[in-house]
Amino acid sequence: MDDTPIVFQSINIRSASEHEYHCVSEFKNRMNREYYPDDPPIPEEEQIQGWKNIPSFVEEHVYVKWNPSGTEILAFCDIGIEHLEDNKHLAYFGIEVTPQYRCQGWGRKMLRMLVPHAKEHNRSLLIAWASDRIPASGFFMEHIGARKGLESHINQLKVAEFDRNLVSRWLKNSENLGDEFEMGLWDREVPEEHIVEMAALMEELGNDQPRDNLEIEDMKFTPEILRDVEKYIFGKGNKRWILYLIDKGNGKFVGLTEVFWSPNRPSILNQGFTAVYPDYRNRGLGRWLKARMMEKILQERPEVEYIRTGNANSNAPMLKINVEMGFKPYFANTLWQVDTAQVEKYLEGSRNSTTEPD
Repeated sequence: MDDTPIVFQSINIRSASEHEYHCVSEFKNRMNREYYPDDPPIPEEEQIQGWKNIPSFVEEHVYVKWNPSGTEILAFCDIGIEHLEDNKHLAYFGIEVTPQYRCQGWGRKMLRMLVPHAKEHNRSLLIAWASDRIPASGFFMEHIGARKGLESHINQLKVAEFDRNLVSRWLKNSENLGDEFEMGLWDREVPEEHIVEMAALMEELGNDQPRDNLEIEDMKFTPEILRDVEKYIFGKGNKRWILYLIDKGNGKFVGLTEVFWSPNRPSILNQGFTAVYPDYRNRGLGRWLKARMMEKILQERPEVEYIRTGNANSNAPMLKINVEMGFKPYFANTLWQVDTAQVEKYLEGSRNSTTEPD
């Protein structure tokens, strides 16, 4: 019943106590075993540095449910309010519950704590991810009246199964592109002299990605935001390679591909952004970038066993390249959206409910 005393406590995730950080880290690793059952746990210090380096434009509120002795976290929820120039109607939230306590009304309790933060900042739309690895999450989103905004997959390439001749073929087909374009590498932060151009490229190409039914507007990506994101990436100890292309004729940055990895999990590499300006597409630049990056990975990171990337199911051009490379679905993700008013309606209607589906 809704009046069962289920008490959550707020924690400051940017500056939590040593005990709080330890318990949240353990909880996140328990949850990650459901998403990534074959992966090693994420070291506590890596997670802590991620929380301490959450971008400054994000206002984050976190609540946890402790076990009776205060030694273990059983549920975690958060809401993020991004204070940016765009999408001032949005808030992002997450709700996680350990398996044995699901479908007992805890999700509803957590929504009651998160919604006031959305209302305080006039956020009329709430967005959350749900994975098919945890079916209860999708059932919960449907139950509260959410609708699917964007369906995607985490796709994975097993390097041992990769056709290495593909790199040679793609590079051979790209031989003439070097006459028109220069390819370069950054292995740390974007250099200061190129930060404005790179932020503009990421903004335009990011907004060009499929959004399907998501009720969001184009996002601005300023140099300040880029630096904040980089602080988060490198603050956790992650490494990154960016391969970029410049049009030799006008000096314009026209495309890039990036990969990330943690030294704590050297066998796993994550493919990030890959995109080319619309005016330069259908010339093989995307395959050239991917081939050069794959060549570099095979030569310099032989310990990599798996490469993972997230792709919208509707992103046919990128999926075509990835399928050619041998990427296969690893698990499905859905980005759900729900009106704040609808959540309030659900919460009001559930006060007298005798069922506990969430």
